[in-house]
Amino acid sequence: MAGKTKSKTTKKTTGTTTAGQRADAMSKEPAPPARYGDLRALFLNCTLKRGDEVSHTERLIHVAAGVMRANKVKVDVVRPVDLELAPGVQPDMTKHGAQRDDWPALSKRVMASDILVLCTPIWLGEESSVCRRVIERLYSESGELNRAGQYAFYGRVGGCLVTGNEDGIKHCAMSLLYAMQHVGYAIPPQADAGWIGEAGPGPSYGDEGIGYDNDFTQRNTTFMAWNLMHLARMLKDAGGIPAHGNQRKAWDAGCRFDHPNPEYR
Repeated sequence: MAGKTKSKTTKKTTGTTTAGQRADAMSKEPAPPARYGDLRALFLNCTLKRGDEVSHTERLIHVAAGVMRANKVKVDVVRPVDLELAPGVQPDMTKHGAQRDDWPALSKRVMASDILVLCTPIWLGEESSVCRRVIERLYSESGELNRAGQYAFYGRVGGCLVTGNEDGIKHCAMSLLYAMQHVGYAIPPQADAGWIGEAGPGPSYGDEGIGYDNDFTQRNTTFMAWNLMHLARMLKDAGGIPAHGNQRKAWDAGCRFDHPNPEYR
């Protein structure tokens, strides 16, 4: 996330731009450079709150999801806390002793999505335990291959949203985005956004409107949504990441893709 990590949230953003000027600028906004109606995005809200209980993280999800829906992207929001995701790093843990595992069904939705956004609150400076479980289960699929012989998540795009009332957005984003790129997701510029309140107990995002007028949060969330859509569009049009130099079976078969041979050093 570009710029400083924290700003006062109890004050409205100041500046010289008037409401009339903003409305005039919006009326002159250029048309998007492409169409996005064939894309699908999945937001995994890793809140600890179940069912319909209010989630502050979901309030921020509505911003990014709203941008995408305005451009006809098919958007789904899922709370993994409502599912039974068995611990482990195998694609289906019922084959390894678990009584129940909802990951295989959720995995199908992950694989059907061009865009995956991991969304988490901050607890003790880290992403939620639910989010870490999701990352572990994504990792369980990392050895699978696509039809081009690449790792299964190639050709998909990832980002993250983080909320809390203590510092930690960039720390959490660093962890989440690293994990996503490691298993094969492509990460566009500024693929993270978030909101944090002042240190200590206090309101969370959206409480009495807190954070809704924070230009830094709203801008970065919008930029994240568009960068995810742009890169997903580019990859889909290109047929994914080029299948050369990154195919596990070809490597195992002896192909070295111009890797320097130590015998000739």
